[in-house]
Amino acid sequence: MQNVVPAEAEAGVADRAVSRSLAARHEAYTDEVRRLVEAGYAVMRRTGGVDPRVGDIVRQAGLSNQAFYRHFRGKDELLLAVLDDGQRRLVGYLEHRLGGVDPGRDQVRAWIEGVMEQARHRDAADNTRPFAIGGARLADRFPDEIRRSRELVLAPLRAAVGAAGGDPRRDADAVYELVMGSMNEALVQRVAPSDDDVAHLVDFALKAIG
Repeated sequence: MQNVVPAEAEAGVADRAVSRSLAARHEAYTDEVRRLVEAGYAVMRRTGGVDPRVGDIVRQAGLSNQAFYRHFRGKDELLLAVLDDGQRRLVGYLEHRLGGVDPGRDQVRAWIEGVMEQARHRDAADNTRPFAIGGARLADRFPDEIRRSRELVLAPLRAAVGAAGGDPRRDADAVYELVMGSMNEALVQRVAPSDDDVAHLVDFALKAIG
């Protein structure tokens, strides 16, 4: 019997079948990656370090070593994904804070206060501390990725500094290094910065911007 379905239609049906299969696989793989990232957070919160074992991560995620290596070539790649996820969450939080105040100096203040909140809020501090302690290794191995991640956090500050009359490149870089250094030191020392500590940082930065 001659096939009366045009070849183009057969190809379309086949393509749709493949697309459905790929979509289902993509959804499953996305879920695996999310579980591994969340497991990375959980293990590092528990151990307090940035050198968790792959075995601990996959057990926490309820997955297998095969699933782990399907997505990551090694532990450091997962840690980079965890760091990137944390930075993107921070950017969303900062943009929300900055969106509620006037452009310029008030936004610079909101950015500084938002970053320092990562050392004042217990859950945020537990998630961020491992990278304050051991993040230099990731920066050395993945310099381009870390640079892009840094720029995500810097972008709203650059705009705020520019609106405040400062240099959006050099002044923003200086404020970033000052605030991030203060936050990391507080995390390493396990000391929550006080309101006065944060206010001093804000006043110092705003005076420097002029």
